[in-house]
Amino acid sequence: MFNDIGSFELVTLIVLAVLVFGPDKLPKVIQDVTRTIRRIREFSEGAKQDIRQELGPEFKDFEFEDLNPKTFIRKQLDNEDLGLKEIRNGFDLKKEMAEVTDAVNGHDTDAAPAAAPATSGGRVDMTKKPEPPAADTRPPFDADAT
Repeated sequence: MFNDIGSFELVTLIVLAVLVFGPDKLPKVIQDVTRTIRRIREFSEGAKQDIRQELGPEFKDFEFEDLNPKTFIRKQLDNEDLGLKEIRNGFDLKKEMAEVTDAVNGHDTDAAPAAAPATSGGRVDMTKKPEPPAADTRPPFDADAT
């Protein structure tokens, strides 16, 4: 809970507690705080048990941490019954992205790399200047936009 508190911060909190409550009242305050924390924990555990009882025996292994979306997805991806690992392993993201990029750029994915002189091995050659557009091609004109 307080993993990021360093020694300097801890000493500062202790000195502040002694100054605010005084050395004679500080033990009583610490007891009150620990008692309150203990009651809150007991209340939350009781509420969890009540919810588990109301859900029934089908949810006896239910953990409230499973409601966290990251935990839920991680558990579902690790579940072997669904076969998601085979699907994930059979999907080549780099190949799919290269095909999408070629389709967007207008390259033929079935053609050999020699057919596209501006690329070599799937990479764009930045040393070559692009071909100028044809003189008769102009961008579309939208009269309503101006």
